[in-house]
Amino acid sequence: MAPNEPTGVTDLGQVEVRSNRNNDTEARRESSVAKIVIGREEIQRQGDANLGEVLKRLPGVTVQGAPGRGGAIRMRGLGGGYTQILLDGERLPPGFSIDTLLPEQVERIEILRAPTAETGARAIAGTINIVLREGQRAVPDDLKVTRSREHGYDSTLVNWVHNLNIKPMTGTVTVSLTDQYRPDESSSVISSNELGDTTRRNESVGHRQALHANARLQWRGEQGKTLTLTPFMIYSDFLGNGLVQASRTDTNGTRSDSALTLNQSRFAMARLNGQWAQRLSANDRLEVRFGLGQSEFDSRQDQTVTTSSGLPPLLRNVSQFQNFIDRSGSLNSKWTRAMDNGHQLVSGLELEGVRRLEEARGVLDDNAGDLTARTLRVAGYAQDEFKINRHWSAYTGLRYETISTEANDPTGFKSNTSSVWTPLLHALWKPDPAKRDQVRMSLTRSYKTPTLHNLVARPVSSGEVDSRPTRPDRIGNPDLRPELATGIDVAFERYLSGGGVLSANVFRREITDLIRYTTTQQVGPYWAPTETRWVSSPINLGDASTQGLELEAKFRLNQAFANALPIDIRSNASFFSSKVKQVPGPNNRLDQQPDMTANLGADYRFRGMPLTLGGNLNWNPDYDTRRTEQQLVYQGVKQVLDVYGLWRISPASAVRLTVSNLQPRDYITGSTFDNGSFRETSRTTDRNWRNVQLRLEMKI
Repeated sequence: MAPNEPTGVTDLGQVEVRSNRNNDTEARRESSVAKIVIGREEIQRQGDANLGEVLKRLPGVTVQGAPGRGGAIRMRGLGGGYTQILLDGERLPPGFSIDTLLPEQVERIEILRAPTAETGARAIAGTINIVLREGQRAVPDDLKVTRSREHGYDSTLVNWVHNLNIKPMTGTVTVSLTDQYRPDESSSVISSNELGDTTRRNESVGHRQALHANARLQWRGEQGKTLTLTPFMIYSDFLGNGLVQASRTDTNGTRSDSALTLNQSRFAMARLNGQWAQRLSANDRLEVRFGLGQSEFDSRQDQTVTTSSGLPPLLRNVSQFQNFIDRSGSLNSKWTRAMDNGHQLVSGLELEGVRRLEEARGVLDDNAGDLTARTLRVAGYAQDEFKINRHWSAYTGLRYETISTEANDPTGFKSNTSSVWTPLLHALWKPDPAKRDQVRMSLTRSYKTPTLHNLVARPVSSGEVDSRPTRPDRIGNPDLRPELATGIDVAFERYLSGGGVLSANVFRREITDLIRYTTTQQVGPYWAPTETRWVSSPINLGDASTQGLELEAKFRLNQAFANALPIDIRSNASFFSSKVKQVPGPNNRLDQQPDMTANLGADYRFRGMPLTLGGNLNWNPDYDTRRTEQQLVYQGVKQVLDVYGLWRISPASAVRLTVSNLQPRDYITGSTFDNGSFRETSRTTDRNWRNVQLRLEMKI
């Protein structure tokens, strides 16, 4: 034995150390349904200010609107209502926006590309489930202070996450304070063969102050008993001042008007969600979930004309307001039984009610109007998850859901009831169980229900003296039916031995009773009983189909090239196409579905120094959508480059510099109406700017 050779050494064999990222990948691999799991490491990597910025980089996910301004979250490019968004497995309460959630509050994000009986089938495009952080004993608190600047305006964000250590309870309390200034600039050009050319320019600066607080408290008792409580509280005040300038050139010459604008709004929400779980026997488990909450929103918009160069005027003094109160409650139960033959049976009942009291005047929004309404949703489901053999496992499910809506508005009483059965089948095939390749297959039925305001929105005037097809009046339709979709998904996945994944997924959806807003000329809206006006309203237009290919690659560069640096690569690209059969082509696609979306991200931690650099490029091409034979809308290119640097001062503190939208470009949208005799085009340009954030991150 050599003099320096240690004695008493025990051979432990191969020892595998897994990071959280590997655990997330393993959870995805073992799931019987197609699921992408994004964990804490990836959520906090870029230092984003809100959760929407995280979601835009995920495979197949797009965020509507100008960069940095938030917007609807969509999967597979499909419009509002096609993507189901859940919070801890529950549907979002009325009035709640995921933009109010910060990345520090989230433990993981789960993306389900096909619906399941338990999570719900109102998910033609898919489901995004956001899981909040759980408390951990002996873990220090997180404190983050962020200072940012955009177009010369400074904002501050303070976020504190406190881990409770009160036996036998664990939990987290998160408090966020926001003091944000946001500039906005846009210009619109409207050209009409009858009304001349109109230019409109808007400038404003908004100031928002907000308090967000939530907690996740969990008590664990004997025999598998747990009680989880998740209270939420949000309060937000907004004040915006702006300037509007309009000019028109027609047969009367050129004239111009200007006006000052004042926008004020307040939003408040309080909600308590809870879950009681108890093991009834060695093979049986019961879960009961409940939720109670109320949200209130008040908004007022005033426009005061300051100058006018002639008659008739282009701008008018306007005073608009909207306020609503939503009260909601839910009660769900789930029973799980593990069978000796490897089957796991799950069944459940769900009950949810929402009551809304709303007033609005002059608000140009599909989601505003005078009404008193209530919605009742009842659902039941059963599913079976089982392993057939070493190569095959399967999931079968059946769900029934009925939704009743009743409302009173100035035009009278309206009601609508819809019921849907949704059978679901998922399968997982492993050609060689000893290897890490697998194929997923899904055959499902899903649906999209009309929104409350699709059904019962009262007639709302555009406020224009001259009725225009690109700025029409609006009205609801109580006779709408839900959209139904039959879908198939097939995916190949390869899980790399050193971590990472390569995947390719193809999908197709056949949709019936497609809902779409169409603009027509109508006589006799209640504010103008003898006048012919352009009016936009939703109808069940007909049938549609959509299909696509989704590619994803996550790996370290030295896994592909032996001498390369260990740079983490995150990339995805999705390609979409669709067709609305009742609308002539070309570009008769589903509303605002791009041809593709892509992300390329990379991160590198330097050896020998506490510095990490990274970034991400998000890209969506421009495209046209033909909504009807007369209506065409345009969506411009959106290209967003985000970069960051993280300097680790000590194990408990770090400084992060994030530059979002490094190379800003104007965001352009447009619309065209042409029925042969009347033609009008509108083009809007929204400016956006680079946002620089400096953040101090501490564990205390």
